[in-house]
Amino acid sequence: MRRSSSSFFFLFLAFFCSWAQASMGLAELPAAPGDGPVTVFYPSSDAAQPTRRARFTLEVAAEGTPVPGNGRLVVISHGSGGAPWVHADIARSLVETGFVVAMPEHKADNYKDDSDPGPDSWTIRPAEVSRAIDAVVRDPRFAPLLRLDKVGMYGMSAGGHTALSLAGGRWSPAAFARHCEANLVNDFQSCVGLVTRLTGSPLDDIKKWTALFVIRRRFGDDAVAREHTDPRIAAIVAGVPSSADFDMGSLADPRVPLGLITARQDRWLIPRFHSDRVLAACLPRCELIAEMPTGGHGALLSPPPPGLSGLIGDMLDDPPGFDRPNVLQDVNKKTTAFFRTHLLP
Repeated sequence: MRRSSSSFFFLFLAFFCSWAQASMGLAELPAAPGDGPVTVFYPSSDAAQPTRRARFTLEVAAEGTPVPGNGRLVVISHGSGGAPWVHADIARSLVETGFVVAMPEHKADNYKDDSDPGPDSWTIRPAEVSRAIDAVVRDPRFAPLLRLDKVGMYGMSAGGHTALSLAGGRWSPAAFARHCEANLVNDFQSCVGLVTRLTGSPLDDIKKWTALFVIRRRFGDDAVAREHTDPRIAAIVAGVPSSADFDMGSLADPRVPLGLITARQDRWLIPRFHSDRVLAACLPRCELIAEMPTGGHGALLSPPPPGLSGLIGDMLDDPPGFDRPNVLQDVNKKTTAFFRTHLLP
């Protein structure tokens, strides 16, 4: 018995060391019919090198050889018009703990094609997350390294909407329209995105009329609640989620452990209409992982997109006084700890 225990210990130590000393690998799984590609970050035995992706340079082992980690997968759902690269730092925190991280490219709501954000995208995103899980485990490099009885899911902004849907939340396009009818001025960017903003000029009345006309025409007649769950997903984190269109009663008892991250200076998704309502509905059956008092809507984008200007810069750039390096390191550490607590044996 003593020899067996000793052998087990050294075997465990060998596996631990293989990913604890690994670099972060990067692979891009080709798009399946009807879907975009899936980006995968994972522990790799190959050396990291500066690698250019879009406007970002990442220190990764591109197409590096995977090594065994902790056996668990976390799927990340990006925000509207988003990309995998702006979530590389939370991916790195997870990979350093042994997780494999997969990021689907959401159809018509990504950095290559942002032609159809909002409720149309929110309807299909949860199933895209499920198919991303399928894509990873079809790949012979990753399938032997993963157990799928406990998968994690993280989403930010529109990805946070996806996260709440997968946690059991029900929402409807009609509820989105009702919210915007009641709160258009106070939650304007949530309702119209980055098409325009209110400036206090005489044109504001035209902008408001046009916004409500489009919203009512596209979403007002549909009262069917949307929901999608995946039994493989066992823990979820929603960061600054879009959530004004949810039936909050459906989030009172999340189907899996649910963590929230909030940013008090968020001017795109005003907390009182979004994350605060979710917390009021689900506490104490959910967990506030982190609250960023000086964080704006783009606080969780890490690394942040460079060179933003105009309205998108106003919405995503850091507010004055936001200590990005220290705050994000703490938030990523707490988020990783949440998944470690709920996904590891």
